[in-house]
Amino acid sequence: MPGRQHHRADPPWGAHRLACLRPSALRLTLNKEWVEVTNNTRRAVNLDGWTPRDEDGHTRTFRHYRLDGRATVRVHTGQGHDTRTDVYQDRRNYVWDNRSDTATLRNDHRRFVDSESWGHHRHGGRH
Repeated sequence: MPGRQHHRADPPWGAHRLACLRPSALRLTLNKEWVEVTNNTRRAVNLDGWTPRDEDGHTRTFRHYRLDGRATVRVHTGQGHDTRTDVYQDRRNYVWDNRSDTATLRNDHRRFVDSESWGHHRHGGRH
């Protein structure tokens, strides 16, 4: 994506990646708006307490979720039933800004893990 910036820490627990996908321009459904969290390691990771967050502070805290090695989970804005590959924030309003936003992933100790940005940075790219 043009104008997209990606920041990654070198966490001791492995390479976990947050991939932000821009929301659908048509905005037909909240469930077409999501971010992906990918575990690039071979070992499963307990994401209990981890949070993806947007620039405005909207978060979704993982509860009792284990992400297998080399696996990805989509965090949808709308409502649905959580599965191994898709979890839902159960929101009734859009979260991610189509023009620009930053998603930040923090672990259960609130430590920065990864971020993904598109468009301009409202907060100067701070973590």
